[in-house]
Amino acid sequence: MKRLFLSRLSRILPVVLAVSLITGAGSAATSTKKKRRRLAHRSTTANSAVFIHKVVARSSEPSALAGVVRGGPWTEPTYADSTDGDNVDAEDLEIRRAAVEALGQYHGSIVVVDPVTGRILSIVNQKLALGAGFQPCSTVKVSVALAALSEKVIEPDTKLKLGGAHMDLTYALAHSNNYFFATLGQKMGFDKVSYYAHLFGYGEKAGLDVPGEQPGRFPAAPPANGGVGMLTSFGEEISQTPLQLAALISAVANGGTLYYLQYPRTEKEVSEFVPRVKRKLDIESLIPGIKPGMRGAVDFGTAHRARQEEPIAGKTGTCSENHAHLGWFGSFNDVGNRKLVVVVLLTGGRPVGGPVAAGIAGDIYRRLDEKKYFAAAQPLTPATLISTYK
Repeated sequence: MKRLFLSRLSRILPVVLAVSLITGAGSAATSTKKKRRRLAHRSTTANSAVFIHKVVARSSEPSALAGVVRGGPWTEPTYADSTDGDNVDAEDLEIRRAAVEALGQYHGSIVVVDPVTGRILSIVNQKLALGAGFQPCSTVKVSVALAALSEKVIEPDTKLKLGGAHMDLTYALAHSNNYFFATLGQKMGFDKVSYYAHLFGYGEKAGLDVPGEQPGRFPAAPPANGGVGMLTSFGEEISQTPLQLAALISAVANGGTLYYLQYPRTEKEVSEFVPRVKRKLDIESLIPGIKPGMRGAVDFGTAHRARQEEPIAGKTGTCSENHAHLGWFGSFNDVGNRKLVVVVLLTGGRPVGGPVAAGIAGDIYRRLDEKKYFAAAQPLTPATLISTYK
């Protein structure tokens, strides 16, 4: 399976790409064969370099780790009516209107959650959001970063030496560097990566009694294609649902509470809504280590299309699966009286990707800001009074 690469590097030749990211010496004048040989025998992060080298050698196009696919036919439409069949009962209609208008004609799904309570405020394209899930692409790097910090594989300011290049976590998250996160996966090993992934909600339903919701999937063994390095850089063999990503991003936004996501469908259910905690994650001290990278993604990195006056933190994901391009963006607003988690998933052909998904999320935040949504005080309800959010 080949992957769609990040737009900022999509024009770079395959071997130059691999060498420049690992060695930081993209301008080297050595031949392609010598570059590949040097990569295959690099002592630093040897395991990652070997599997990267093998993938490059097999493809006449940029490598699978770089996320490039050969072409169609695309089995998912790029444009469609993504509201068809939705039930909007008891949704926050102001948020839904902003989401539908921002998504426009794209085929995809948007999930908006209150991270203070775990209430799902709106789901655009409920069939897609509640289905079996899709490869998370680079959004998996959020959970990998938290796992690596928890295991003290790195500190927030640790600069990994990848060949001749030195890179810290903030830069790697902001620019979604695949080799950095492949290296973290190799350092931790599959068992630890799997432990934290399940702790953070992969492979289980994120919602509580949400009709039709599927649990996604997390592999029982390292992927055959690229091993743990491909898993921790592209989410290889993982199926992630938009609700799972929304639950994890909510935990990052609220300081470590992983809520059961609940989706009230009547006004009575809304008025009687009470948050339900799935588990407390011991990540409060780790969040300051990943937030600069998630903020950086929006301020100067892969999610720059979401940038606006007020800070947004997020993570893009771009890859392909079963002849469909995928574009993910999981995000939250980092200031204001009211916080939202906005997750966008796009499926389709060449036009879709993480940066496009980030632009759609940014448009949602802008539309709501124009309506003074974030300036208003959080309404006092049983849910907010009971919430454990600090």
